[in-house]
Amino acid sequence: MHRRDFLKYSAILGAYSALPLWSRAAFAADRPTLPIPPLLLPDAKNSIQLVMESGKTTFGPHQANTYGYNGSLLGPAVKLKQGTSVTVDMFNRLPESTTVHWHGLEIPGEVDGGPQGVIPAGGKRSVTFTPHQPAATCWFHPHSHGQTGRQVAMGLGGLVLINDAESDMLRIPSQWGVDDIPLIIQDKRFTPQGQVDYQLDVMTAAVGWFGDTLLCNGAIYPQHANPKGWLRLRLLNGCNARSLNITTSDNRPLYVIASDGGFLSEPIKVSSLEMLMGERFEVMVATHDAKPFDIVTLPVKQMGMTVAPFDKPVPVVRIQPLAIPGSGELPDKLVTLPALPDYSGVTERKLHLMMNPELDRLGMQMLMDKYGMQAMAGMHHGNMGGMNHGNMGDMDHGNMAGMNHGNMAGMNHGAMGGMHHGSMHGMGHGQQAGEFDLHNANSINGQPFDMHRPAFAVAKGQLEKWVISGVGDMMLHPFHIHGTQFRILSENGKPVAPHRQGFKDTVKVDGGVSEVLVRFDYDAPQQHAYMAHCHLLEHEDTGMMLGFTVS
Repeated sequence: MHRRDFLKYSAILGAYSALPLWSRAAFAADRPTLPIPPLLLPDAKNSIQLVMESGKTTFGPHQANTYGYNGSLLGPAVKLKQGTSVTVDMFNRLPESTTVHWHGLEIPGEVDGGPQGVIPAGGKRSVTFTPHQPAATCWFHPHSHGQTGRQVAMGLGGLVLINDAESDMLRIPSQWGVDDIPLIIQDKRFTPQGQVDYQLDVMTAAVGWFGDTLLCNGAIYPQHANPKGWLRLRLLNGCNARSLNITTSDNRPLYVIASDGGFLSEPIKVSSLEMLMGERFEVMVATHDAKPFDIVTLPVKQMGMTVAPFDKPVPVVRIQPLAIPGSGELPDKLVTLPALPDYSGVTERKLHLMMNPELDRLGMQMLMDKYGMQAMAGMHHGNMGGMNHGNMGDMDHGNMAGMNHGNMAGMNHGAMGGMHHGSMHGMGHGQQAGEFDLHNANSINGQPFDMHRPAFAVAKGQLEKWVISGVGDMMLHPFHIHGTQFRILSENGKPVAPHRQGFKDTVKVDGGVSEVLVRFDYDAPQQHAYMAHCHLLEHEDTGMMLGFTVS
């Protein structure tokens, strides 16, 4: 830490401690202080250690069993330097196998941490890589085949901060945990006994697992005191299935300075910011007036995600500026982004994302039975595909036709609401009851994920145009590609918003077609293929993923 930063940080802490006792009590007693993930830097040997472990975490009235990296929930912020090699030693002390995927990092497939990079319970894995990409806020999380959604819901996730010389010259807020703060936004649901209530069943396989409690860095509606002036927020949508729409409670604007793959060329002013699952954005907000306000998420039009309390704005974190001024600035220009290269004549790949129609029908039926029309996100019946509304009333229990409960992937029958078991008849497509395989229900180009059979081979260093379609499907699919930071050419059939024109690793596919320009600069052999998949984790876990090689 530079001396000037130490003095500034000390002054801020001093200002807080100098507040009148009544004022400090009002600040602290209201709600918890925003937890700040500790920075984890490589040691003298350029190595770091991550320990996956279980523990207990308090969420309001609940104390739940949770998973974390180097702790009981979430993990540290791993700080890396562009061009400097790092070795990560990972120790798995969980009661199950897991993987560690470096989401957003451009590194070889062998160290990317996809579903092939299994670390068994009690085991260890070490990877060494060098980040050559520009400064960015990335993250790491599990990528276990068929178990990613549950392991993320249990608490596994941490940040990666890549620094480079160009961004280090910017005079933006950079005091970690003071005026440069991460906001990892997630939702959870708890059982009456206070445990994380995760289920992969027909409903969640269709619409995703969603909660009724919003967390920020693992805390419910926490607060943060910052020096008045410019505040930098590193936002991560760490939800399994919920898209977010971030804004401020008093309508002060947000200035987007970075997306998934790093800084934009200049700040982009927005009144609200849509965030897909897995996406990161860095924004700056002016707090010179020293007035408190909330960061909130607005209601979104997404199936299942309008159930209360998310039918109204929900606060994420309270910002309580202090009287002492900060020193960070909002520059007019940030970094130099390369122009889009000429992509005429490049290889074009078409990927069609599709849900199993029967899964869609049954999942939405369960959703409506449990939560009513409110859960349908304002969809009118004409948009509900081939759903047979005449079958959505009373259905009798008698037609389960011997369905093998072992194939129902932990389906909680109590969660089936008013859905009578007869709805499981009519599996259709030649399937007999009991053959409906939840883990292979969704697909890309008609094929569910096959870990042992990559879908195609990409030439290293060559531009390709990927055309990703959700036409004919009514679900939101945030599509994520490993091993690259791409540029979006069109998004869901529309021109690309200015703040989404930088480097990205996730693109929106929501019933339309998106086009991205990709290039892969590292090898990914068959045994360590890169993944491309929907980052609605329950869609990923039920087949909407493919592997591909690079050489």
